[in-house]
Amino acid sequence: MSVDLYRALASDKRLQILQWLKDPRAHFPPQVDGDLVKDGVCGLFIAQKLGVSQPTASVHLKVMTAAGLLTATKIRQWTFYRRNEKAIRAAKAVLRDSL
Repeated sequence: MSVDLYRALASDKRLQILQWLKDPRAHFPPQVDGDLVKDGVCGLFIAQKLGVSQPTASVHLKVMTAAGLLTATKIRQWTFYRRNEKAIRAAKAVLRDSL
């Protein structure tokens, strides 16, 4: 398992983002651009819900994207994030097997 994955999972805020993105319609308002499920949630909405600045949220989102837990999609000037379920399943299996 990569160091990036451990780093991504070592933050309560990042774990919270993963939880919210599991059911984005329940946790985020409708977006003008991009479908909440198909395209993901705008990074600005995630920052607002976390109660942090957009640059701080961007750091969290980049860490999770680098670890493969999220995929990022650019639409216009915005970046939308959604869970990478295949990578999350693989990470869970590795964690389960190593404990």
